[in-house]
Amino acid sequence: MSSSEFSIIEEYFTLHSDLGRPPVMGIGDDCAVLEVPSGKQLAVSTDTLVEGVHFLPKSDAALLGHKALAVNLSDLASMGATPAWVSLAITMPRVDKAWLSSFSQGFFDLAKQYALHLIGGDTTRGPLSITVNIMGLLPKHHRLTRSGAQVGDHLCVSGNIGSAGLGLIKAKEGLSNIDDNDLQAFLRPTPRINLGKALLEMATSCIDISDGLSADLNHVLKASGVGAKVWNEKLPLAPSVHQHIEQIGDVFWPYSTGDDYELCFTLPKKMEVASLSHLTPFNISKIGVIEKEKGLRVATAHGEVKTLNKGYDHFNVE
Repeated sequence: MSSSEFSIIEEYFTLHSDLGRPPVMGIGDDCAVLEVPSGKQLAVSTDTLVEGVHFLPKSDAALLGHKALAVNLSDLASMGATPAWVSLAITMPRVDKAWLSSFSQGFFDLAKQYALHLIGGDTTRGPLSITVNIMGLLPKHHRLTRSGAQVGDHLCVSGNIGSAGLGLIKAKEGLSNIDDNDLQAFLRPTPRINLGKALLEMATSCIDISDGLSADLNHVLKASGVGAKVWNEKLPLAPSVHQHIEQIGDVFWPYSTGDDYELCFTLPKKMEVASLSHLTPFNISKIGVIEKEKGLRVATAHGEVKTLNKGYDHFNVE
């Protein structure tokens, strides 16, 4: 970017890099050096957020810092991993100290909750985008995957579906009241780290819902070689989402909205879903069952059955 690149790193990021599990070598050298503890394996995920694609222009910097990290933490949650290290790369059109201060505050406020240690990154000039590379620890030979769902398994989701999608609509309309639950879901998603770690001992498959329930659930079904039936009336929806569905007349809208960052997972049919209620302060809902017939079918209360396979696609946006 310029000779100020290193001062940016030092002022806004190095001073916060002392959280959690320290690396062998961190910020200040050309590479970070990590030592994975004995009996553990490393889970790694990378996400890029681009202005105008993943977040609206002139988005609040602190909220953006939170979300940039939260969506990556959600990937760790889906594998049952414990957060350990993170790197951050920011491309921005110019040096804006107020923006950097707010962004780093939002980012590190969330990082502190999970004792997540920043080990490096990059800053450069260009259109605004944020890339986060996150690493977590798993027990050796033990992890959640998309490929373990079995016929007869319970199909479950955490939290509510569709609220973040409605929050995006409200944000585009100019609503900025952060106390609005739908805006909260869109702008400040809560990664389900503790649930993911608990499911490590229970679930047969798991995925985080980022591109919409229908798209992400279909990933699980394809990887597992099975199908599923979802009972639409069991889908957990906030009252505001119910109201939106009534207004637009499309009961299938919540399945393709994206940005939920909840967990969709399967449990063995012998397990009682209600037994998970003590694990989380938010709802766990059984929404369907895994079947032998391939594909995702949604059954409505009126007897309609519809096959769904679409969600958000970066390269096929209508």
